[in-house]
Amino acid sequence: MAGAPTVPAASLYVGDLQQDVTDGMLFDAFSEFKSLASVRICRDSATGRSLCYGYVNFISRQDAIRAIEVKNHSKVNGKVIRVMWSHRDSDARRSGIGNVFVKNLSDSIDSMKLQENFQKFGSILSCKVVTSQDGKSQGYGFVQFESEDSANAAIEKLNGSTLGGKQMYVGKFVRKSDRALPSHEAKYTNLYMKNVDADVSEEVLKEKFSEYGKILSLVISKDENGASRGFGFVNFENPDDAKCAMEALNGSQLGSKVLYVARAQKKSERKEMLRRQFEEKRKAQILKYQASNVYVKNIDDDITDEDLRKHFSQCGTITSAKVMRNDKGLSKGFGFVCFSTPDEANKAVNSFHGFILHRKPLFVAIAQRKEEREAQLKLQYAQPMAGFAGQSAVIPGGYSPLYYPLPGVVPQIPAGPALMYQPLGIRPGWRDNGFANRYKPAVQPSAVPSIPNSPTPHRQTRGRMSGNVPQGGGPPYALHLQQPIHSMASSKDMSTQQKGSPSVQPLLVAAGPGIEGSNMLSSLLAAASPEQQKQMLGERIYPLVSQHKPDLAAKITGMLLEMDNSELLLLLDSPESLAAKVEEAVQVLKLSKAKLSNQDSLYTNYLSTGVAVN
Repeated sequence: MAGAPTVPAASLYVGDLQQDVTDGMLFDAFSEFKSLASVRICRDSATGRSLCYGYVNFISRQDAIRAIEVKNHSKVNGKVIRVMWSHRDSDARRSGIGNVFVKNLSDSIDSMKLQENFQKFGSILSCKVVTSQDGKSQGYGFVQFESEDSANAAIEKLNGSTLGGKQMYVGKFVRKSDRALPSHEAKYTNLYMKNVDADVSEEVLKEKFSEYGKILSLVISKDENGASRGFGFVNFENPDDAKCAMEALNGSQLGSKVLYVARAQKKSERKEMLRRQFEEKRKAQILKYQASNVYVKNIDDDITDEDLRKHFSQCGTITSAKVMRNDKGLSKGFGFVCFSTPDEANKAVNSFHGFILHRKPLFVAIAQRKEEREAQLKLQYAQPMAGFAGQSAVIPGGYSPLYYPLPGVVPQIPAGPALMYQPLGIRPGWRDNGFANRYKPAVQPSAVPSIPNSPTPHRQTRGRMSGNVPQGGGPPYALHLQQPIHSMASSKDMSTQQKGSPSVQPLLVAAGPGIEGSNMLSSLLAAASPEQQKQMLGERIYPLVSQHKPDLAAKITGMLLEMDNSELLLLLDSPESLAAKVEEAVQVLKLSKAKLSNQDSLYTNYLSTGVAVN
């Protein structure tokens, strides 16, 4: 068919490219093959930097075969490249089948010479001698055979053979993640010694170590001036002799120093051992202080480590106290206090959670590891919603089925002191939804975005309720808070207020907009009971929610009041965070409404069936 695109019949992988090789340069390198269709250098999606490999596509498979023969181990932009068939199956590439590891190579052996020595055992897919940036051999390489049988044959015949004047090691390639550390029972002949006195010579050491068996070699590491660097290696012929020498001489006196002798380790093995030791120590520390470490957030900017320690020392002995800071030394608004016992930590949580410190209410809780906190949040958000009768509803996001009544709406049942919001099951139209009719005083903190310590923006307060405006023009929640505030006032103030004096109202009006209002609200919260605190916060949050969702303001306010008080104060200081939380609540209500619709449908079908049967 005319105009139909030509589909490449063969694709080649080109590796070990220079960083600055472009698509055009790669195309020019393979342009001698007439059926060349396209080339592509693979690049990092974020930075656009070359990943130093690419693909060359041919229409003719014969040209692709010839390109491997001609271009493999040739140079592009001054660096030797590898050319092989492209294998799209990642599992096959990572399986390690047919892959051979070769080490102890002579500097004169390059990739081409290595392939010439191994190709007699079978078809080779890839062959590479690892080199440094300046092109010098690192003394090891890899040979990838097409079949496992070819690899095994090469290992059997060439392991221990001499190539370029050096004895090669040839073995099966093992990925680093699969390489096991040698056990204590593993056989070894090479020992590492350190803390060697500068006056001790190799001859003295040989005489000392030869008492335990035949020594093949012994060397003390020296600097450019020929002076001892204080460590070295000794290699025995027999593993048992090496073990006896280590057990006898480790910790012995030699010259003016105590000698250290141990099994010689590879750098990678030693790093892995140290990593495991560090991890075990870290886990032990975590277990030791698991319930004694306290997390503190919403810390004022001017709080120092010493201030934190001094404040929390009232609860017990502190082992460490730290305010977390950024690179510039500015407070991040949170920190940790570690106590000597879990009881002291729990006392700190109970005593200082919600405490006003330098104008800000603290959030205090037992510290959790990041993994534990993520698991807890996932569990919290993954809980299914239940809506059948006799079951309490669990709404994702940590919200409970509570609502905040509209201004002027009389609750259906008597409420406790200063408690205005009621369970959804009591509200008209929600009677048969199966929500539990109870108020949970224990409030679980909900995850909210962190808010910078910034001045409180101007906030509007709710307008007057018709027929419920107290004398003096105070906000509507003054009526609900008169009795609690009276209990905190003197007897003289109480008698004055009972006669209708508006003495309380100026105090509440002062808790209006601005920084002073925020500080006044925090002071009022600190002196109020938990129920009164929720009422006061509800009166502040409701008008702000009404600006976003006036028709759902009652329900959403009740849902937000289930959050921790310190987090509610942060929402009041951040209109953006409040708007995001309101939108989240709207989505939760939509899910709840869909669930209830399904229940109503089931209930209607049940009634219809009952009528038909009767």
